[in-house]
Amino acid sequence: MENIVNEAAPKYNFISPEEYLAMERASQEKHEYYDGYVVAMSGARLAHNQIAANLYTDIGSYLKGKDCQVLPSEMRVSSPAHDSYMYPDAQIVCGKPELEDEHFDTLINPAVIIEILSSSTQLIDKDRKFFYYKQIPSMKEYFMIDSKKRYIMAARKRQDELWQFEDISESADSVFIETIQFKLLLNDIYRNTGL
Repeated sequence: MENIVNEAAPKYNFISPEEYLAMERASQEKHEYYDGYVVAMSGARLAHNQIAANLYTDIGSYLKGKDCQVLPSEMRVSSPAHDSYMYPDAQIVCGKPELEDEHFDTLINPAVIIEILSSSTQLIDKDRKFFYYKQIPSMKEYFMIDSKKRYIMAARKRQDELWQFEDISESADSVFIETIQFKLLLNDIYRNTGL
């Protein structure tokens, strides 16, 4: 596809959000969209998938019977201006999920987004994606979980709309997700990874 670019390539072939969605809905692979440019997503390594599975299991069990739910990486999110479409590794939505259109495949009201960092994605997750995620009015927390060591960066939106950051390293035993009032143990996040 000539409209897909990787991070090292010059960014040409601008397409509209409507063109992106039509292409994406017909594609067997996932792509993200940023200001008119499409980026192909690569596959994830074992530790990444183990962490994701642990998150879905533990957060999902905790939220059973509550008004929030955890969604996997297949659920796309969009920024309010429709200038970005992204696939978070996990997200939590509280209350009724709000969807962009009648295709029911793009969430517009996540409260918490979780990305699992790898060598190839950490700069994008910490910079570009966060720039777009924090434009979503419902967003309250953003967690970036390292897949190579026990380290999490948490960003929380405060009442003054500014974001406060917290580094959680292996010396800590847990991370607290304020939105759902859940303490997630690092041992559970990194279960089976050897980290």
